[in-house]
Amino acid sequence: MTGKMLVIAEKPSVAKSLAKVLGAYRNKEGYLDGSRYIVSWCFGHLAEYAAPDEYDEKYRKWDFSDLPIIPAQWKLVVGRDKAKQFGILKNLLHRKDVETVVNACDAGREGELIFWNVYEMAEASIPVKRLWISSMEESAITDGFKKLKDAAAYKGTHEAAVCRARADWLVGLNGTRAFTTKYGTKLLVGRVQSPTLALVVNRQRAIDGFVREEYFKVTVKGSGIAAVSRNMSEDEADRLIKACQSSPATIVSVKKERKRTNPPKLYDLTALQRDANRFFGYTAKQTLDALQEMYEAKLVTYPRTDSRFITSDMEKSVSELLSDLEGQFSFAARGGEKNIERLICDGKVSDHHALLPTKESLSAEAGGISERQHNLYLMIVARLAAAACGARVYDVTTAEVECAGETFTANGRSGSEEGFSQVEDAFLAGYVPGRAANGDVQSEMDISVVNILDEVFEGMTLPGHAAEKSKHFTSPPKPYTEDTLLAAMEKAGRPEMEADVERKGIGTPATRAATIEKLVSAGYVQRKGKTLIPTAEGVILCGLLPEKMKSASLTAAWENRLLGIEHGTTDAGSFMEDIIGDVNGMIRELEERTEKAEFPKKRNTIQKNSRKKGARR
Repeated sequence: MTGKMLVIAEKPSVAKSLAKVLGAYRNKEGYLDGSRYIVSWCFGHLAEYAAPDEYDEKYRKWDFSDLPIIPAQWKLVVGRDKAKQFGILKNLLHRKDVETVVNACDAGREGELIFWNVYEMAEASIPVKRLWISSMEESAITDGFKKLKDAAAYKGTHEAAVCRARADWLVGLNGTRAFTTKYGTKLLVGRVQSPTLALVVNRQRAIDGFVREEYFKVTVKGSGIAAVSRNMSEDEADRLIKACQSSPATIVSVKKERKRTNPPKLYDLTALQRDANRFFGYTAKQTLDALQEMYEAKLVTYPRTDSRFITSDMEKSVSELLSDLEGQFSFAARGGEKNIERLICDGKVSDHHALLPTKESLSAEAGGISERQHNLYLMIVARLAAAACGARVYDVTTAEVECAGETFTANGRSGSEEGFSQVEDAFLAGYVPGRAANGDVQSEMDISVVNILDEVFEGMTLPGHAAEKSKHFTSPPKPYTEDTLLAAMEKAGRPEMEADVERKGIGTPATRAATIEKLVSAGYVQRKGKTLIPTAEGVILCGLLPEKMKSASLTAAWENRLLGIEHGTTDAGSFMEDIIGDVNGMIRELEERTEKAEFPKKRNTIQKNSRKKGARR
C-alpha cells in the first residue's frame, strides 16, 4: 500500500480504540493520523433522509390532500450540529493520498446505512473495504484488518438497511401526517411501532374483558399421597366427596418416566434483555445501552446479535475463556465438566455469534463499571458456563388413584442429576435477590410426594383415605412486561412460531428496545412497575389504525423479506413497490372514512407548519 487507508468508525470512542491498534496517534481536528492509517468517525447518523419540505416547500404545511409523499429521488441531509464532522469526512474521502476507505461502523444494517449515506453524500468514489468484527479487543481488531473484505460482500446488508429506512420513512411519515390531519390531533404511526402498540392494547382488552370463573378440585389423601381430580363444579365436587367416603381409593397405575431439561442456549440480545427485565427490572433500552458501553470498553462481544451459538473455529478460544472464568467466578465452576461442542452451530451464526464476555474483560479494572453493567456481565458469564454443562435429569413418578369412579393424579420427582442448574442456582442465589432455585422443575409437580411415590404399587389401597374440595378461579391474561412483550415481538405475537423466531419477528433485536421506548415517550404506553399498560390515547389510536397496519404477522413478513434482501434471495425493488402500495392503500382507506375520534384534551393539536419528519419506527 503506497497511499493511506482511511478508516471511518461509527463513534469517536470506537475510532480511538481502532486508532490505538493501527498506530494512528496524532490528534487532528475530527480524526487521528498515522503513517499508514487515518481514523475518523461519524456521530451515529450523520446523513439522513430529508424531511418533506426539502423536496417541496409546500410540505411545510401538513395537508391530507398532499399525501402520499413518495420521493422520486431520495435526498440526504446533514444536521447543523453534525455539518462540521461531515465536512471533515468529505475532505478526507477526497484526499489524494487516500487510496482506500474502510467502513468500520458497527457490523450490522445500521452501520452499513450510516457509512454509505456519508459516502454517497460526499460523492466519494474510492474503493471501499469492510471491517466486520464481533469484539473490540485488540486481537479481534488486528485479525479483522487482516481479513478486510470488499464492500460488495455486504451489498445485501446495505440494500436491506436502505429498504428498512425508506420503508419506515414512507409508512411513518405518511401515516403520521395522514392520521394527524384526519383527526386534528398529533398521532404518531409507524411500521413497527403500530403493531407493537396493538399487541399491548389487545392484551389489555383481553384482561378488561375477562370474566372470572369459579371451579373446584377434589383431593384424595391417604398414606402420605395427595391425588388431585380434574376441574369441576362445586355440586360435582360435593357429590364426589360424599361418594368417596364409602368407596375405596385404589392405585390403578404407577408410571416412572425419566425426563431431561437441556441446558439453555447462549444469550442473544433479546434473550438477555428478557432475563435482565425479569431478574433486575431493567428496560430493554437500559440493557442495550449498557451493553453498547461494555462492548466499546472491550468487556463483551457485539451486543446486537440474533444468534445463540458460536462457530466451530471458536471452540478453543471459548474453552480457554471459560476455564479462566471458572477461576474467577465460583458459580461458573459448578455443573461438572464443560463441553464447548454444545455451543457450536455454524449454520445458525450469520453476522455475529452469541454474546460472550471478552478475554480482555478478565484483566479489566472493575472500578469503572456500573452496577447494571456488572449484573449484565455476570449474567453473560453464568449463561456461558450453564450452556456448556450437561442436562438436568430427573425421574417423574405419576400415580393414578381411582375412587368412586373418578381418577385422581399424584406426581413426584426424585433422583435428579442437576447438570446446568447448579450454575444457574448458584448465580441466582448469589446475585439475584428473591429468585428461587430450580423453579421450573418444582412448578411441574408436588414435591411433597417425592419419596412416597417410590413406595407405592398398582393395586394398593389407601387406608383411611379422606377427600376434600378446594376452590379455584380462572386467571386473566397477565399484562405485558418488557420480558413478555419482547417475546411476543420476537414471535410476531404467534406462540406457535418457535423455529427461527428471530427471523419472523416484529423489528429486530437491534430495534425492539427503541420501539418500546417510542411508544412510552409518545404517551401511548405507560410503565407501571414492570408492566406495560396502554394509555387512553394508545387505545383510541389503535382502534383507528387499519388492520393491516396492526398486523403482527404481516409486519413479521416484512422483516423476513428484509432478511431475504440481506441474503440476496429477495428483490429490493419489489419490496419497495409493495411498501408504496400499502402506503397508497392506507391513504385511500382514510380518505373514505367519515367517523370522528375524541381524544383527551391534553393531546397536542396539529401544528400546520411543523417541520418534523414524522417518520417513526
